[in-house]
Amino acid sequence: MPNRTTSLPPARPAPTGLLGGPAPILASAVLWGTTGTASALAPAGAPAAAIGCAGLALGGLLLFLTSRGARSLPAGCTRGERRLLVLGALAVAAYPVTFYPAVARTGVAVATVIALGSAPVFAGLLSWATGQTRPTSRWAAATAAAVLGCVLLVLGPELTGTAAPLDLTGVALAACAGLSYAAYSLIGGRLIVRGHSSDAVMGVLFGAAGLLVVPLLLSVDPRWLGTARGAAVTTYLALFTVYLAYRLFGHGLRRTPASVATSLTLAEPAVAAVLGVAVLGERLPAASWCGLGVLAVGLVLLTVPVGAGGRRP
Repeated sequence: MPNRTTSLPPARPAPTGLLGGPAPILASAVLWGTTGTASALAPAGAPAAAIGCAGLALGGLLLFLTSRGARSLPAGCTRGERRLLVLGALAVAAYPVTFYPAVARTGVAVATVIALGSAPVFAGLLSWATGQTRPTSRWAAATAAAVLGCVLLVLGPELTGTAAPLDLTGVALAACAGLSYAAYSLIGGRLIVRGHSSDAVMGVLFGAAGLLVVPLLLSVDPRWLGTARGAAVTTYLALFTVYLAYRLFGHGLRRTPASVATSLTLAEPAVAAVLGVAVLGERLPAASWCGLGVLAVGLVLLTVPVGAGGRRP
């Protein structure tokens, strides 16, 4: 999800440097990195898409109800901005519908890396195609390093001959999730740069998306939600990976272009991989650990201030 157009004011420089934009976005990426592990702890038989939709429905409602200015935002928008809100809500709703089934088909690590690895590429291309921020050479180099790190992280087992063949349907679903993430990042960032409150924008986008996924949630057997484990997983996803994470993400978008923000969230696969090892007992070969190192280099390039006065590009 921020960007600039030639007709819009540039993003304000962060008065606190690193803490002005990258830090909240990295914190949100850490929270998102726990999503796959949390969903893996859901009751057996719980539909993959329903797990994500339940978290989005509850978390989106909380965001809307607690976001100052969310209820009045549509009335204060132009017709074009209201169309952006609708498109953004559709993009948000598409994410759990594609990402969680991708996790079920390809596994946590593969789905996470494909979705998050493709998102910054989609964001940069969409931003360029819509006349907003032109990708810089620094962004391209840092994103290339981060994507390469993600590829090594996921394909490490493939390189050692210990992995099963990839599920192509799952790969396609994960890529669609990456596209939806890039789309609502750009839309949210554009509305924020135009002067709308980040809290209000996030509240409307996710509140509306939560309503959009309720029919899907009601179309499947809901008994898993009544179990202690199902309720705990849903509550965790809603409070931490939706409500808190997107509060932080919206705050970071005030001073961080969407193409950079989506690249920074490539920290999520690293968190997911480490949790898989620590919590789920998964094993990573040496190539995957090398991938984590390359990913870290890309994130440093995107995060550490450079140039005169410590300004980021």
